[in-house]
Amino acid sequence: MDLRIFTEPQQGASYDTLLRVARTAEELGVFSAFFRSDHYLKMGDVDGLPGPTDAWITLAGLARDTSTIRLGTLMTAGTFRLPGVTAIQVAQVDAMSGGRVEFGLGAGWYEAEHTAYGIPFPKEKFGRLEEQLEIITGLWRTKLGDTFDFAGKYYTLTDSPALPKPVQERIPVLVGGLGPKRTPALAARFADEFNLPFASLDDTVAQFARVRAAVEQAGRSADELVYSNALVLCVGRDDAEVARRAAAIGREVDDLKENGLAGTPDEVVEKIARYAAAGSQRVYLQVLDLGDLDHLELVASRVAPQLG
Repeated sequence: MDLRIFTEPQQGASYDTLLRVARTAEELGVFSAFFRSDHYLKMGDVDGLPGPTDAWITLAGLARDTSTIRLGTLMTAGTFRLPGVTAIQVAQVDAMSGGRVEFGLGAGWYEAEHTAYGIPFPKEKFGRLEEQLEIITGLWRTKLGDTFDFAGKYYTLTDSPALPKPVQERIPVLVGGLGPKRTPALAARFADEFNLPFASLDDTVAQFARVRAAVEQAGRSADELVYSNALVLCVGRDDAEVARRAAAIGREVDDLKENGLAGTPDEVVEKIARYAAAGSQRVYLQVLDLGDLDHLELVASRVAPQLG
């Protein structure tokens, strides 16, 4: 099982905080990637200080301030950026990192952050997402010297030089969500990885099956994709430490055990094994207390070694 760190900086984190987490994850050697959300407004009962950080500016900094860990988003909000600009930004960060970028793109959903920062929030988001994926991946795969054109309902590109190119021959593209029809079809067309955020075991089994069927129907092997879950993390050496970490993020232990990866290392290993049996190959560990670096160290020393 591949383990990755997933952060939610809109809840309150400076770049320096994120850098400490990313470097710790890199130094521990068991986490393959550092990912972050793409939000501009806090959620729930937190102060969100010092304020939001931009996902791709953060990843550009980490591209220079780390050396081996992979970097990405769950998910870049499609409502925040134009697809042509996004293709340039991601390709540039890929070059800055020496080819360590992975690109998750979602439709965008949090209307309040759009209102707060003057960002248009369109009613039809899924159609825009489909065009964005087609444009971004099309720009990246256009051969040097050729141009890229696109005429869609929402976006038009004419005679684009389709530059710059990423360092990687193919930047891994992540698509995710629980939509029963359109989401699997989108994954079948564009995804290298399909991700489920905070889904139960039953929902994971059902959605992975839908995606695998859609991929096969599109003429690809279902095994071409990586299948992954994102789950909140709250692990402790004993019940008291679990309770302390749950309180620090304002959550109940029972809820975390039901809906996330919580408990002692052995309990968390058993829960991860159940997701592996459901078809998950990779888990994004949602770390909400970014000042608790011992949390990462505990996973590295007591959980990861049991996963093989």
